[in-house]
Amino acid sequence: MKYRITLLFSLLIVFAIALGACAPSTPAPVAKPAPSNPDLILATTTSTQDSGLLDVLIPIFEKQTGYKVKTVAVGSGEAIQMGQQGNADVLLVHSPAAEVTFMSDGWGKERVGPAADPAKVKGLGPADAFKAIAAAGATFAARADKSGTSTKELGIWKKAAIDPVTTKPAWYLETGQGMGATLTIASEKDAYTLTDRATYLANKDKLKLEILVEKNNTLLNVYHVITIDPAKWPKVNYDGAVAFQKFMTDLATQDVIGKFGVDKYGQQLFIPDATKTDKDLGL
Repeated sequence: MKYRITLLFSLLIVFAIALGACAPSTPAPVAKPAPSNPDLILATTTSTQDSGLLDVLIPIFEKQTGYKVKTVAVGSGEAIQMGQQGNADVLLVHSPAAEVTFMSDGWGKERVGPAADPAKVKGLGPADAFKAIAAAGATFAARADKSGTSTKELGIWKKAAIDPVTTKPAWYLETGQGMGATLTIASEKDAYTLTDRATYLANKDKLKLEILVEKNNTLLNVYHVITIDPAKWPKVNYDGAVAFQKFMTDLATQDVIGKFGVDKYGQQLFIPDATKTDKDLGL
C-alpha cells in the first residue's frame, strides 16, 4: 500500500500574557486552603486540549490552588462567546483581533497575555503558498469553526487576495471541526491544511502528513489568558480566574510549558513568552 503524505502548515504557538506592559513574574505559589468558590470554568481551544498540555498543567494548578477546573475545549470564537454569555470564568484563546474587540467591549477584565505537493508550495511564504494551492485547485481542509486557527487561515487568504469562503470553490473543504479531526480529514483526503504544531506532533503517528511551510512571522500564533469582567457577570469566579492567570505567568509554569513534549518530540510544542507584550510580538 502506498504511503501518501499530504501537506500542512505549522503555526508557532507562543504563550504571551499582555497587560499593556510586561507581565511580572511571581514566586511559585504554595498550596493554600480550598477557596470559598472552588469551581472554575476554563474555556479554551481544542489545540491546548488535543496536544495534552492541559493534562499536565491543570493538575498542577488544582494542587497548588485548591480550585477544580472544568475545561471546555472549543474554537477560540466559541470560547470568546462563552465569555460574553457569562458561561466561563477565564479564557485561554488565540484570536488577537477578536480578543481586542472582546476587551474593548468590556467583557474581559484582564488580558495577559502531500509529499507530492501538487501546488508546489514547499518553501513558499504563507500567502504565496495559499495562492499556489488555489491556482492548482488542490484540496484544502479548513476548520471553518471560528477558532483562532481558522481566523488566522482566513487572514492569510485575505493577504493572498482570495476569498474561498464566499466563492466556495470545489477544492475548499470546510470541516466545521476541531484541529485533531481536521488533521485526520486532511490526511484522508490528501489535502493541505493549516495547523498548530502541538496538535500535529501529538497526532503525527496517525497521519500521512508532513510540514511544508513553517517558521514564518505570519504563522505566529499567540495565546492570551483573559479573565471575565465581574462587572458584566457578577457570578463569575473572578478570584479563580485571577489565580489561573497568575499560575500561567508564573516562572515555574512557564518552565513546564517550555519543556512540554520536548522529551517525546524532540522540539518545543509551545514557547513560553509571558514577559513580552503584543507589541513585542508584532501583533
